[in-house]
Amino acid sequence: MPGPSSSRTPLVLRELRWEDFSSRRDSYYDLYEEVRENPGLGMTLFRQRPTEAEEAAWFSRLYQAVQQGDSVVVVAEVGGRAVGMVSISGTSPGSAGLESSHVGVLGVLVDRGHRGQGVGSAMILRALELARRRFERVRLLVFETNVRAKALYERLGFRTTGRFVGEVKRGGRYLDEELMTLDLRTWQPPPEFRGTAPGSPP
Repeated sequence: MPGPSSSRTPLVLRELRWEDFSSRRDSYYDLYEEVRENPGLGMTLFRQRPTEAEEAAWFSRLYQAVQQGDSVVVVAEVGGRAVGMVSISGTSPGSAGLESSHVGVLGVLVDRGHRGQGVGSAMILRALELARRRFERVRLLVFETNVRAKALYERLGFRTTGRFVGEVKRGGRYLDEELMTLDLRTWQPPPEFRGTAPGSPP
C-alpha cells in the first residue's frame, strides 16, 4: 500500500535495527549544515557536532533501551532506506524506577527530502499507539517559531502547557521553546489520521 511519502514508493513503518545507525547519524549531521542555511531551524543541537564515537554510544543506548522495553522507536523506510525516526523515551537514563517513569519524551527527525509528505505524522501516530504499553503521558519541546510543527502536534492531540523563554541561544538570537503534552490514557487518534499509518506493525 502506498504511503504518504510518495504515490510510487511505499512508506514502511518498522522497528529500529542496528544497521540504521549510519543513516540516522548522517541525518543528524546534516542538521548542522541545514542550521547554517536556516538559523531558525526548529531543532536543538549541541554547540559542537558530536563525534562518530559519541553518536555510536548514543545509538547503542537507544537500541538497548528499545530491546529492554524502556523506549519506543519507529523508523520510516522508503525504498529500502531509513528516512526518519521517532522515539519516545523516559525522561532520563534509567528513569524506569523514578516517580516520573510514566512520562515519555518524544523526539522526531525526518530527512530533509522527505518532510511535508506525511512521514512524520505517520511515525508519531504509530509511536503513540505503541507507547501506551509503557507510558501514560508524552511530552515534547518545540520552538515557538515552528508554527508548522506546532499545528501538527495540536492536530494529533498535544496541548501547550508551558513555555521556556530564551531556552535556546543560537548565535546572538534567543529562541523560546513551548512544552506540549498528551495524556495517553484518554488519547485516541484524531479521525483525520485514522488508517493513515502504513506498513507492518514494528
